[in-house]
Amino acid sequence: MTDLRPEILAIAPMLPSLMAKLQESFTVHCLWQQADPTGFLADIGPRIRGVTSSFAGPVPGGLLEQFPNLEIIASFGVGYDNVDAAAAAARGVVVTNTPGVLDDEVADLTLGLLLATLRRIPQADRFVRTGQWIEGAFPLSPSLRGRRVGIVGMGNIGRAIAQRLAGFDVEIAYHARSAKPDLTLPYHSSVVALAQASDVLIAIVPGGEETRHLIGAEVLKALGPDGVLINVARGSVVDEQALITALQSGTILAAGLDVYDDEPNVPRALIDMPNVVLLPHVGSASARTRDAMGQLVVDNLVGWFGQGSVLTPVPESEPLLGRGVTR
Repeated sequence: MTDLRPEILAIAPMLPSLMAKLQESFTVHCLWQQADPTGFLADIGPRIRGVTSSFAGPVPGGLLEQFPNLEIIASFGVGYDNVDAAAAAARGVVVTNTPGVLDDEVADLTLGLLLATLRRIPQADRFVRTGQWIEGAFPLSPSLRGRRVGIVGMGNIGRAIAQRLAGFDVEIAYHARSAKPDLTLPYHSSVVALAQASDVLIAIVPGGEETRHLIGAEVLKALGPDGVLINVARGSVVDEQALITALQSGTILAAGLDVYDDEPNVPRALIDMPNVVLLPHVGSASARTRDAMGQLVVDNLVGWFGQGSVLTPVPESEPLLGRGVTR
């Protein structure tokens, strides 16, 4: 019996629950399982109508040319800098992501990382585990009290972070492409100006060339010797070498990082510094939230191949849908 279900390509491994749901509605080809990916893509390319991707598997524009009948790329994650969305749109291919369902989880993690960095929670844990407490008290830590917090990026997650910070009774300001008319928080037109007015800087902007090294040596100098950088955006947003230099020289006080320029390869210099808290890109990595993200991937694919519509197109794809591009 011929399987008439749409054929889709999964670029990188995903949750077993997500794969099971995809296999209920589609014929799923798994690229990472192929001994000869190039030959495999040449063979199945004309049959592929959908692609699923995650931040672990890039979908560059060149790869898209191998799929002449591709209709949709359903990206797992709110950030989609791993997808050449402009190239996809030029070919009439719709791209979706998974916003909204992970906002609270990432915002919660950001506050946890901020507190862990300021109050040196991981260092205090090691202090107990290694028996150092017996020899004397743990050194006094910096505090969140009296801090001025600047948020770089004021999308849904930035707003969720600001909402949580309000409960800590700290001053909050932000930078975005433009001021948000519905927000009463102070707005700064440049990241440098925001850094000068802050002593905590939280990065939560999309990745990509537009924001590459948005936070570099000038911004870190403006943040100052009591400053703390928290990056829950993308590793590319921060000039990693400039950050290492700033931490080593005392240009800033400390950093809490969930993302890096070349994941999972974290520079040894960051690992060795006691004033840095490092997480393995786990901003949205709870079972509950990842299940919700996976369901949105499925819903976008099922919606497209069933009704010719999607729930969460990325901005580059909205003109396609506005012109009535359908399945």
